[in-house]
Amino acid sequence: MGIAQEEIDAKRVIIESEDKNIIIENPSVIKIKMQGQETFQISGDIKEEENNSLEEDIKTIIEKTGCSEQEAKKALEDNNGDLAEAILSLS
Repeated sequence: MGIAQEEIDAKRVIIESEDKNIIIENPSVIKIKMQGQETFQISGDIKEEENNSLEEDIKTIIEKTGCSEQEAKKALEDNNGDLAEAILSLS
């Protein structure tokens, strides 16, 4: 049938939508190839966050530290979305 599975070594999976992000920590990700199509099966610790709060957090980090938007986003990612830790890491 031509079915192949491959485990992907992932640290975190983020699904972004217009109004929220779905964040999967400690994921188990399996890529499945079947009949010319690739699909992914993902399981793990799931949390959701509103996109508005993410944008506000980024603005707050920029205001408090004077960093760039990219640096603020990376600091949030590196600190699992913890605003205080992100600010401290850039200070």
